[in-house]
Amino acid sequence: MERKIKITAGNVTAEAHLFTTATADAIWNGLPFESTCNLWGDEIYFTIPLSQSLEKDAREIVEKGDLGYWPQGPAFCIFFGPTPISTGNEIKPASAVNLFGKVIGDPTIFTQVSSDSPVRVEKAS
Repeated sequence: MERKIKITAGNVTAEAHLFTTATADAIWNGLPFESTCNLWGDEIYFTIPLSQSLEKDAREIVEKGDLGYWPQGPAFCIFFGPTPISTGNEIKPASAVNLFGKVIGDPTIFTQVSSDSPVRVEKAS
């Protein structure tokens, strides 16, 4: 069964599908989450009440549209372009993240979201 989530950040709504990983399972089982957006370059991140360690395949370079869990936050991260520490067109998180899902469609819609916007993540119906 494909698991989809709905992310509403400010006036932007997008769906994403979750991968089959321990972090994706923990996120799915913890939904819904509500928080406040923080921006770091073309990344939105927000604190969630989850405690997961880095998985063996955690990534230090991600792709546009990837959803990552950053254990140091602990934070849910939406990547839609370069961050302040990216080189060239790469997308580099502050440190390694567990990839757990991917935005369906164009993730650059998140450029419309401002810092301190409310965010809600829930299971898509």
